[in-house]
Amino acid sequence: MLHFLQQLFGRRTAAGTDAAAWQPARCATPRQARQHAAWVAEKVYRNWLGPYYKAYHLRKGGAAGRRGLRVELLREPGRQGALLYYDDSIGPGNFRHVYELLGERIASLGYHRACHDQRQRHCAQHHETTYKQLFKPNPTDCAQSGRCNQRYGLVTLDLVQVDGQPFFIRLSCNPLQEPCFTTAHPFDELLAALLDEPAPDAAMQAQAATYRG
Repeated sequence: MLHFLQQLFGRRTAAGTDAAAWQPARCATPRQARQHAAWVAEKVYRNWLGPYYKAYHLRKGGAAGRRGLRVELLREPGRQGALLYYDDSIGPGNFRHVYELLGERIASLGYHRACHDQRQRHCAQHHETTYKQLFKPNPTDCAQSGRCNQRYGLVTLDLVQVDGQPFFIRLSCNPLQEPCFTTAHPFDELLAALLDEPAPDAAMQAQAATYRG
């Protein structure tokens, strides 16, 4: 059990995959960090978080249409999540800020970022770049059960680009099944904590163009 916990809470390469393929992601420059901080302070994210949240529930309820932002459900054995697809109305700069903000919000929910890696793959028709953040729950006990609080399980956040252009953000959870952990909270609760935001005001809408590139 001790070895399992050491593996869980220690750092590892993205998704435990080939270390030669994944490399540490480049850190933001001071200028990029200042720009992101301003983007967050001005709440420009309200232009898209609420609409993505609405699109998720429409897709889940089978009522998604062709208008608005596109979200697809991710359902695999032992994993649940969502794909937030890029839309030209957002702009690459804003989409990257959304990705970084989601990572910051996950960390604020009692997680630590175990890795932030990137990988490039070249195919005959295109090249793909994936940025991956893996978040693990901080090793704290749940007061009610005495077991380790896994919150939503392991959380993975990816940004996928094709030929240098944003394609989608993938958010997924892998609940831990070991008896020493609490039962994981539902994925929908995580999504609400990350995306449920009021509509933007006029100033926030106007600022979207500033960070588009």
